[in-house]
Amino acid sequence: MARLPVAACIVALHLCLLLLPSSSLRRLSEAESSLVQHGGGSRPAYHFLPAKNWQNDPNGPMYHNGVYHLFYQYNPLGATWGSGNLSWGHSVSRDLVNWAALNTALDPTAPFDNNGCWSGSATILPGGIPALMYTGRIDAGKEAQVQNVAFPKNLADPLLREWVKPAYNPVISLPADVPGDRFRDPTTAWVGRDSLWRIAVAAKVGGPSGIASTLIYRSKDFRHWKRNTLPLYTSRAAGMVECPDLFPVAEPGVEEGRLGYTPGMASGVVRHVLKLSVMNTTEDYYMVGSYDDAADTFVPELDNERSLDDCRTWRRFDYGHVYASKSFFDVRKNRRVLWAWATESDNMDDDIAKGWSGVQTVPRKVWLDGDGKQLRQWPIEEIETLRSKQVVGLLGAQVNAGGVNKIFGAGAQVDVEAIFEIPSLEDAETLEPNWQLDPQKLCEEKSASVSGGVGPFGLLVMASGDLQEHTAVFFRVFRHNQNYKVLMCTDLTRSNGRDKVYKPPYGGFVDIDIEQHRKSISLRTLIDHSVVESFGGGGRTCITARVYPEHAENNNSHVFVFNNGTGVVKVSRLEAWRMARATVNVVHGR
Repeated sequence: MARLPVAACIVALHLCLLLLPSSSLRRLSEAESSLVQHGGGSRPAYHFLPAKNWQNDPNGPMYHNGVYHLFYQYNPLGATWGSGNLSWGHSVSRDLVNWAALNTALDPTAPFDNNGCWSGSATILPGGIPALMYTGRIDAGKEAQVQNVAFPKNLADPLLREWVKPAYNPVISLPADVPGDRFRDPTTAWVGRDSLWRIAVAAKVGGPSGIASTLIYRSKDFRHWKRNTLPLYTSRAAGMVECPDLFPVAEPGVEEGRLGYTPGMASGVVRHVLKLSVMNTTEDYYMVGSYDDAADTFVPELDNERSLDDCRTWRRFDYGHVYASKSFFDVRKNRRVLWAWATESDNMDDDIAKGWSGVQTVPRKVWLDGDGKQLRQWPIEEIETLRSKQVVGLLGAQVNAGGVNKIFGAGAQVDVEAIFEIPSLEDAETLEPNWQLDPQKLCEEKSASVSGGVGPFGLLVMASGDLQEHTAVFFRVFRHNQNYKVLMCTDLTRSNGRDKVYKPPYGGFVDIDIEQHRKSISLRTLIDHSVVESFGGGGRTCITARVYPEHAENNNSHVFVFNNGTGVVKVSRLEAWRMARATVNVVHGR
């Protein structure tokens, strides 16, 4: 009890420092790193997660009056999803890297959300007033989902610590043609040319076996909403979709894009991205396409590999272990920033024992590639402020066939950037037609231990000294239709020796012309204990994995460069930095 006043003072100081330059906050974290509660060797050091308990979907990320806010699905009672009676956790930051935890923003206390405050989004209204739109899960004899709104209790509070749910909720009731448990996850709102607000909500229209739909609702006052006749998009083959996200993209290669109509904007259809999270695959899919804000419909720009009716054939934000992503437009730096939930993949007993479950990926800047077809993603530049010591910087090295070279000083908390050059593509294997349909299966058949023509080459991370445990992040190059196709994999099959741990291979193709790129390809991998995030081809293909090697409990992990192809691979550049611990929802005085 005697320590409580001291702890309260430290928390108050910590919150005040959020209004100072971010470097002040980071110095505090270094001085108090011993106060962070750890969950064993698997707890990340610079990824976002609460001090304890369960988190899942990122909700309502926003920038308001000099402060970044992240809300998230949170169970304040334990490290599992439980019965789904969830709250909105709330943290604030000056730099999207260091975070201070506040009290929950929304709790299931009202008749319109008494079984859970589920996912939603934030919108900044005229006058700088933030509004949270969220799904309320209620039980009126049987489950029903409705859409609600909440506002800050005190706009003068720079941290927006308290939120009010008006009694007139729900603002959107369950439609008659949608099952009670299939209507959720409102998007950030935007304004059309007719000056009406719009939001999109995921639904299954027509009953339990109905059509996965993304519905549009319009409003003059952000209180009274009317459903549009046409849905934004439907996918008959996908089952139920969740967590829709719609946003515009600038011209190819331009790294910005704001949602909504701006007075003076040229008329015509603006290219947008629609992202949908599919329940039965727990994966996120997106396409670039045309959004018509008069009809409020989205038409994807398809190619021979994509289907109009099945969003599961679309591109992926991440080919690994993430779900329920959410983006926001960062007006401070004129960029779109993406968050995503990386679930645990060990087991529930482990989660309960360590007292926490679920992390967010590092925030990523998102923009349209120069080819106009795909998005590129890259860790926001602020992540680099955590680079504390460069442990290696190599130019012009090479890895011979069968070679494994250790990166000395790189361990379980490191940022690695490499550029690999392939002197010759002559030995590239031919890509079989069925392989193109399932890159994950191809990564399983052509694992890092299977020698190939051009590749596999890349990194072995979270590796024990004897390599009995390791996670392989690598590329292979195949011949395909007179050209070449690059496969990127993250192989977890040897990540640890334990049972009851999900250890799949992940994979996706990197959509680049490797000959035009001078037979080179880049790789950046952020290693943070149980989180391995990799960005291939300048962020064209991303793979996030969760790993739990037994040797990591002794803080004895290593990183290697390897080449299991038949020819030499050059490493034209390889840099690695140890990463400092960020201040992430630190619990003081415990």
